[in-house]
Formats: sequence, structure tokens, C-alpha cells
Amino acid sequence: MKRSQKNQIMSVIGLMDKAQIGIKKMMGIGNSGAVLTLLEQCQESAIQMGEMIEECEGEEFVTVGLLENYCEKLYQTYKQVSQQQVVNVDKVYKNLRRELIRIENSVRNDIPSRTSVVFLPYKVSMWDSLESVWKAAAADSSCDAYVVPIPYFDKNPDGSFSRMHYEGEQYPDDVPIVSWETFDLETEHPDVIYIHNPYDECNHVTSVHPSFYARELRKYTEKIVYIPYFILNEINPDEDEKINSMKHFCFTPGTLYANQVIVQSENMRQIYISEYIKAAKEMGLNGEHVDRKFLENKFLGLGSPKIDKVLHTQEEGLEIPAEWLRILEKTDGSRKKIVFYNTGVSALLRHGEKMLWKMKSVFEIFKENRDEVALLWRPHPLIQATIESMRSLLLEEYREIVDKYIQEGWGIYDDTAELDRAIALSDAYYGDSSSVVQMYQRTGKPIMIQNVDVVTE
Repeated sequence: MKRSQKNQIMSVIGLMDKAQIGIKKMMGIGNSGAVLTLLEQCQESAIQMGEMIEECEGEEFVTVGLLENYCEKLYQTYKQVSQQQVVNVDKVYKNLRRELIRIENSVRNDIPSRTSVVFLPYKVSMWDSLESVWKAAAADSSCDAYVVPIPYFDKNPDGSFSRMHYEGEQYPDDVPIVSWETFDLETEHPDVIYIHNPYDECNHVTSVHPSFYARELRKYTEKIVYIPYFILNEINPDEDEKINSMKHFCFTPGTLYANQVIVQSENMRQIYISEYIKAAKEMGLNGEHVDRKFLENKFLGLGSPKIDKVLHTQEEGLEIPAEWLRILEKTDGSRKKIVFYNTGVSALLRHGEKMLWKMKSVFEIFKENRDEVALLWRPHPLIQATIESMRSLLLEEYREIVDKYIQEGWGIYDDTAELDRAIALSDAYYGDSSSVVQMYQRTGKPIMIQNVDVVTE
């Protein structure tokens, strides 16, 4: 039985206990009509509970028998009251209460409960932010773990939705996918929902389907856990200027509506807690908004699953496409040095045309040295959608750069979801400062941040 179903049954038992107190009280004052109504309500609740338990545990389950005994006592009491027979009020109450306590103990101790956990990724390239958590849940014999990739939309410059994307068919073969169109969150009512997209309607470039906004998900579960799909530069809790530049991440819809937020470090956890307390005080709020204990339970500095993925990915086990091998190998069969070239969204938005010139310069240099060094270019997965939505004048030139790079075929163009493969395969990082840098640092390999102002003609 699902844990949520078991909790639901325990709540019903609590209501039945109150109803029985009401039965005793109404019998004492001779209100037969109210007594009969309460007995009927207890009977209906017991029958519904029995049907739910039969469906999960079978007709012969011990709790079902206890419920049948309870229903029989309710019926006998109902018949006595309706026929206006003399009834010993205390005896009736004690008998009903004794049976209900037996049922409660059986539900609590005899019915095994299963935890239902749902993961709602949207872009397959960001699955690594949830993957290690899903693996742990899938390996737990008392847990039902569902991976339900959800669709997302590109946004037009005016904020309206354009193309819808669904990447459910792109996940690794060992990840069993459940269709978002057939999975009923309301019926399933999972114990926990994991998300990695915090922006909901606040992202200017994309939006997950509105049915899966965090505020909507709260209707279908008791607990939302948000794990960011990105990793920020590490900041100390006293670095106010750096905190001001990132604190908007603390107040995204996903962060606000989540019951728990898993951040990358203890320092980052303390920053989130501090920013919430400051914001609440500035708005004149009180209660849980400024309760440090509440916030300490909400924000946990357990680290990012993305790092787990990077540290557990070894080059020896990688599947490398045949067309990549042609680029990676020298004429004598030895392997070239591989540079992971990462271009991000923020740098392009900030520098525009200048960044495109920088990219062209980088490609010319690596093209000239292609006999010794292989370039693995991996642009941010949202970079083209961002240009379309926010820098449309750059779109044609950006596409020309991509098309030329792919057609010339001297370097690797990696638009797959396997970021961990690019990190494990490469010998050094070059490119924009981004969350990828934080992951790459864990490998101990060289990292070089590109300077858009340095362009080789």
C-alpha cells in the first residue's frame, strides 16, 4: 500500500474515533436520529477502508476481517437504536472503541507501506541533477520510483509559448520512462515529487508545461523536493557583493513552493537561509518565514547529484561515436589532446555580436592546430532558444557558425545530453564561466576561462 493511502486511512480512523465519541454523547441525551446518522457514517467509512485494503493487500488480509467485525457491531447497535431498544451506552462505546483500536493497530503494524516518488525532469541534458537520487530510490525495495519527463515550451519575445518539446525518448535505456500524458498525479498522489526546474512562468526563454508549475504540484503531494540543475560558483556567507549577484536564485517559484531544497554546499545553505530571513523581515513577515529551525529543515546542503555523476563517469566505459573517433585520433593511431569548449547563455547575452566574433576566432585557432588538438564544442542546450527569444538579430549568424563548424568536420559538435561524457573524455576545459566549471574542477584537469576581448584575427 502506498504511504499516502495508509496515512489517509489513519486520518479516517481518527475521524471515526471522534464520531464514536459523538455517538456516546448523542445516546446520553436521547438523540436517536443523530446516533443513527453517525453510525451510518462510521459504517460507510469502514466499508471504503476495507475496499482500499482489499485492493492493495487481498480479501483475506487480517485488517479486512477486523473491519468486518467492526461493521457487524455497528449494524447491531444501529438495529437496537432504530428499534428503540434499551442500550447500555458505556458498553456500546467501549465495544466500538475496542474494535477501532484493533483496526488502528493492524493498519499501523500489519500493512506494509510503500513510498511513492516521482521525478519530473524536463530536459534530458539536465537529468544528471536527479539521476543519483533516482538510482537510490529505484534500488529501495520499499519504494516505487517513477520518472515522468514533462514537456516544455520555447517562448516568443512577447512571452507567449511557441514550440513544445518532449525529450522522454532520449533518456538512457536503464531509465524506465512513464508518459506524462497517462500518469495521473492526482490519483497517484506521490509521497515525494522531485523537480529540477525552478522558474515556472518566470523564465524568459522556456517554460515547463503550466500543469507542472511548482504551485500546481503542491496539490498532488505532501512534499516537493527541488534540486537545482545548475551549480553556482562557491561563495562564503560573508561575501555580500557576490551574494547580491546570485540571490535571485533563492526566490524562484520552485524554491519558494518546495518543501525541501537541496543545495550544493553548507555555505550555500547558510546563504539561502540568511537571505530568506532578511527578505521576510523586510516584508514585515513572521512565523515560519523567519523561523531559522524551519528554514534549516527546508534547505539542506547535501551537494549536487551532478557532481556524483561526474565523479562516477570513467573514460574507459564511455560509448564514443565512430565519427568522433576519426577526429580524436592522429594519423599514427595515438589520441590527440581534447579540449572541451563550452559556450554559455549569459556570455552571449552580455556580449552579443562580440561573442560571435570570439567564437569564430577560437574555431580558427583550433582548426589550424587540429592535427595535435581536438576541439569538443558543447554549447549550452538552451543557447539557440535564448537567441531566438532575446537576441533574434544574432540568430542567423549563430546558425551560420554552427553549420560551418559541423560541415567542415574537423571538430566535434556535442549537442547530446551526456555532459559527463564530455568532461570525462576531455583533457582540459576552455570557455565561459558557468556551472560546468564547478563540476570540471572536481576532475583536477586544467581550466581556462575565455576572454571575449582577446580575439585573434
